[in-house]
Amino acid sequence: MMFWGWLFIAPTLIGLLVLNIFPVFQTVYLSFHSVSTFGQSTFIGLNNYIKMFNDTNFWKSLSNTLFYAGIQVPITVVLSTLAAVLLNTKIKGLSVYRTLYFLPMIAAPAAVAMVWRWLFNSQYGLINIIIESLGFNADIQWLSDPNLVLWAVIIVGIWSNIGYNMILLLAGLQEISKDYYEAATVDGASKLRQFFQITLPLLTPQLFFVLVTSIISALQVFDVIFVMFDLTNPSLSSVQSLVYLFFHESYVLNDKGYGSAVIIILVLIIMIITAIQLVGQKKWVNYD
Repeated sequence: MMFWGWLFIAPTLIGLLVLNIFPVFQTVYLSFHSVSTFGQSTFIGLNNYIKMFNDTNFWKSLSNTLFYAGIQVPITVVLSTLAAVLLNTKIKGLSVYRTLYFLPMIAAPAAVAMVWRWLFNSQYGLINIIIESLGFNADIQWLSDPNLVLWAVIIVGIWSNIGYNMILLLAGLQEISKDYYEAATVDGASKLRQFFQITLPLLTPQLFFVLVTSIISALQVFDVIFVMFDLTNPSLSSVQSLVYLFFHESYVLNDKGYGSAVIIILVLIIMIITAIQLVGQKKWVNYD
């Protein structure tokens, strides 16, 4: 009986080992080695990590990644929550609105980035045309101004993730019993008070899941940056992320050892942030 059980889960276990666990150990191994063009590796200890911590490009990429996550995630979660609350009410065309919000999630990231690249075009992009029609200066270089490029990525990130988060939060909202709201209404509680004292506390598990997955996703931003920008331009270092730095070092410069060290640091950052969130969520729930 045990044989058949292992046999049924074997495909999943093999896939997990080959696609997830083995690459992690291989990446850790490579981060302590210098890898030649033909795949020969030489053990160099902590040299890749020492090089990385002395590399201004790494610190700039880390700063960009944390800034992107720190701005994009809170705005996305707030807007997703508001959208979920609005779509949980009885309004006309509810299914149409839900579909429209969720559409960005079924589009390939590369396709999304291409569309936004045209929208952000400084000469004939729709965004600058709309800004000009409102009477403002429309000469905005979204894709080349070092002060704006990261904000352009943030806008795309918010637009791309609202729909998915909204669906998750909407499922949580529909599990909340209407009895709570009816009792609160009888007691004279306003809609705003009901939102903060009933909806948010009971929506905590879904909000926590959305927050964790959103941060992990934001810290791994790559597709949009790779497609929207020409990062061979030195002035666009202000939009480079850690994952892009890993890609550039590993596959453009063929320094897989250094690239592996970069990605290991990113994994550690994600683990630390997730652990802090887990501890904070438990304290929050226990306190309440």
